Amino acid sequence: MADLQSSIEQLWERRSELSPKDTDAVRIVEEAIDLLDSGQARVAEVDAASGEVVVHEWLKKSILMLFSLRGMETIEYGPFECADKLPLKHNFAAAGVRVVPGASARWGSFLSRGVVLMPSYVNIGAWVGEDSMVDTWATVASCAQIGARVHLSGGVGIGGVLEPPNAVPVVVEDDAFIGSRCMVTGGARVGQGSVLGAGSFLDPSIPVIDAETGQEISRGVVPPWCVAIRASRRREYPGGEFFIPCVLVIKRLNEGERHDKAELNAVLREHGAST
Repeated sequence: MADLQSSIEQLWERRSELSPKDTDAVRIVEEAIDLLDSGQARVAEVDAASGEVVVHEWLKKSILMLFSLRGMETIEYGPFECADKLPLKHNFAAAGVRVVPGASARWGSFLSRGVVLMPSYVNIGAWVGEDSMVDTWATVASCAQIGARVHLSGGVGIGGVLEPPNAVPVVVEDDAFIGSRCMVTGGARVGQGSVLGAGSFLDPSIPVIDAETGQEISRGVVPPWCVAIRASRRREYPGGEFFIPCVLVIKRLNEGERHDKAELNAVLREHGAST
């Protein structure tokens, strides 16, 4: 893999010259995309020692160059016709993945065994961990990293972060629950085991506040094993007083505590929120 990485870095230095006629470049870049597609490599991951997100920039560069190296083509899937540069994934049954009609995942994304895709979309560079659910009309955009046993509820938008190559993508860690119509974008992160209540918006500019202390915990990061909901706070501007969005941590869970749906709903109702 080190040799492939070196070849990708060399191609990146002359990326403005690349075209679909460069057959050697096409072969090298597609080899890198195949690694993403099979799960042998991933764009980003959480370092176990530091807890920080490590981005493998050469793989992002591979994706960016791929679009210069492939031309548009008409692709037919049963009665459906697409005009695109990239094919969709296939062989779901062999991979142990359940895909409901209306769902699609692009070549270069990875779906672990036990993943369920309701009518939804997973883009290139994304990783979805084992036994996770991507529910109806949810989107997992380019390079987003979704952990194992995660539930992305209906209409959830997980944003893509492709450029620049060193930009940290959205990370949703193992055992998290993302409520309906949440938007998690711009490299935001939801920690292991956490619940993000319905309709929440999280990006690196959004304050995450502890409801008990009123203190800001972070920007764009929900800590592990928390229940968090959408909220707003007052801000004074020259034009008047306005409310800007924030995320409020209303409960701390014990590490390893599973989400009991009835109990979770009760907690959220108590705070005027829902999943």
